Amino acid sequence: MQLRDLEWLVALAEHGHVTETAAALGVSQPTLSRALARIETSLGTRLFERVPNGVALTPHGEVAVAAAHDITGRHDQLLADLAARLDPDSGTVRLAFLDSMSTSLVPRVLREFHTHAPAVRVLLTQEPHHHIVRDLDSGAVELAITSWLPDGPFGWAPLQKERLVLVVPPHHRWRGRRRIALQDLADEELVTTPPGFGYRALVDDLLASAGVAPKVSFESADLATIEGLVSAGLGVAVLPEQFAGQTGTVGIPLTAAAARRTIGLTWRTDRDLAPPAARFVDFVVSAAAKTR
Repeated sequence: MQLRDLEWLVALAEHGHVTETAAALGVSQPTLSRALARIETSLGTRLFERVPNGVALTPHGEVAVAAAHDITGRHDQLLADLAARLDPDSGTVRLAFLDSMSTSLVPRVLREFHTHAPAVRVLLTQEPHHHIVRDLDSGAVELAITSWLPDGPFGWAPLQKERLVLVVPPHHRWRGRRRIALQDLADEELVTTPPGFGYRALVDDLLASAGVAPKVSFESADLATIEGLVSAGLGVAVLPEQFAGQTGTVGIPLTAAAARRTIGLTWRTDRDLAPPAARFVDFVVSAAAKTR
C-alpha cells in the first residue's frame, strides 16, 4: 500500500462518491476503483458499501480512514518541518563548540550571524573535542567551533588565534617573571584537562616538544575551573591568555613560538550541508576573511 492510496482513501471518504472523487483527484474512475480494491485486499476487509447516492464507510472503513488521516497528516507535517529546517532564510543550524569558547568567541559569532540571518535558528551543543568529532561523524551536529582539525574529510575555517601562557598562583615564586621557557616546568605539578580531550593533546604535544613530561596534579574538563584550581595553589597550568587572572592568578608569556592554539569552524566535506548550515559557513568564512 502506497501513501497515494491512503490519500485517495481519505478523499473518497470525504466526497462519498467514486466519480466525484476521481474527478477531484484527476484520475479515471476505473483507476480509483482498482486502487480501492487493492487497499481492501491489502487490509482484508471491505471499507465502503454502495448506497443510493454513492458510497459510505463501513465500521472497518472508519478505522482505516482515521488511520489514513493520521498517516497522511504526519507525512505532510514531516515535509513542512523539513522544509522549515532546510530553508536557508529560516531553517536550523546544529552547532557544537568547546566549553572554553562559551563566553567569548561563540557569542560574538552568533551575534554577528543573527544580525545577518535573524530568522535562522542555531541549536547549540557545548562539549569536549572528542564528543564533537563523534557528533559530526554521526550527523548529530553539522558544524563545530573547535581548536583541533579532525582527521579525515573535514573543512576548516580559522576564526582566531589565541596565545597560551603559563598560569601560576598569585604568590608563586615565578609571579614576577616576564617570560618563561617550557623546560622550566619539568618539576612543576600541572593542572590540565583529562586524557582524550583535544586541549590535553595540545598541551602534551607542546610540552613533549620541549622534553617535558608533566606531573599532573588535578584534571578538569573546564578551563575556567583549571584556572581556579591554580589560584588555590594546586599546581600551574598552560591556558589561553584570556583565562589568566580571573581569580587572582598570574599569566606569564611562554617563550615557545608554538604556544598558541587556532580556533576554527569545521564540518564534514564528504556530505552536503543543509542550506542553513551552508549559509552559516559562508557567512563565517566571509567575515573571517574581512578581518585578516
